[in-house]
Amino acid sequence: MKAIYFNEFGSSKDDFAALQLGEFSIPEIKDNEVLVKMVAASINPGDFLFIQNLYPEPKKPVFPRQIAGNYGAGIITKAGKEVSYRPGTLVTFGYFNTWSEYAAVPAEWVIPLPSDYPIEKAAQFFNLITAWDLLKQSKVQSGQWLALTAGNSNVATMVSQLAKHRGINVISIVRKTHEHLDLKELGASHVYDLSKADKNIKDFILEITQNKGLNGVIDAVGGPVTGDLIQSLSFGGQVVIYGNFSSEKFELHNYHILMNNIGIHAYLYRYFLTPPEQKDQQMLQAIIDVTKSIDFQVSIGRMHPLEDFKTAIYESLYRPEYGKRFFKFPH
Repeated sequence: MKAIYFNEFGSSKDDFAALQLGEFSIPEIKDNEVLVKMVAASINPGDFLFIQNLYPEPKKPVFPRQIAGNYGAGIITKAGKEVSYRPGTLVTFGYFNTWSEYAAVPAEWVIPLPSDYPIEKAAQFFNLITAWDLLKQSKVQSGQWLALTAGNSNVATMVSQLAKHRGINVISIVRKTHEHLDLKELGASHVYDLSKADKNIKDFILEITQNKGLNGVIDAVGGPVTGDLIQSLSFGGQVVIYGNFSSEKFELHNYHILMNNIGIHAYLYRYFLTPPEQKDQQMLQAIIDVTKSIDFQVSIGRMHPLEDFKTAIYESLYRPEYGKRFFKFPH
């Protein structure tokens, strides 16, 4: 089988010369594992953190020839003696070794999906879980106002669609709007383009919310805009931070938090170090039910064969606004 692997750590997001395409034996599975024939694997920021050895144990590369990739979807072709899943089941998982034609995965880490679930959503199902969790953690309710930074990102557009489904008003904040990406079609009530803004973001928010302010902020950027958004929250508003695209800091006075009873929380994605649990099945099924419809859209840049990995990675790093990149595998 073919797989993308590395024998040394990447030094930065600008240097992934360590990645190579090579031939491997199809892995043997243990009694508690399934063999998954990969159908598609998404390319995510976390994949690069793994290659740079920035994850904690047990998410550390093991040399020689560590296969890259952490997320994907495929068909079970073989199941271990202790496994109840049957061959032919479509599954998604966040584990290891997804940039490969086959992957051996402990059964507890896979999430079964309906056979007709769209593969471009299956391959990034963990982004859908993240979007679901972020919206829940923001505590914003129907009729209230939510601000999203990095509005062009896949996760943000997923959050905005889930929010619209629940009757939540969304302000999507972007560095620049793009003609190919209609954020209002993807759930945003209003779009604030930082490159074209003719008024302060706090004034903009007060105007469109009729002086009510925000009820929640979901932030992947940081910097001064985040500080302005926090100061635009109404009493009891919540901030959820899940990324840091900006190199700048934001400044606040204690009273900005204290006198408005603001909550500021971090979000580290679900199933990072522990697998799905039985109690999560209802939540996972709810995500499947909401997102399987053609009306729920995910941004797709292009499906790449493994041989085209240099282009796929470059586009993921430097042109993410043009859609999610995937590796697609032959049937």
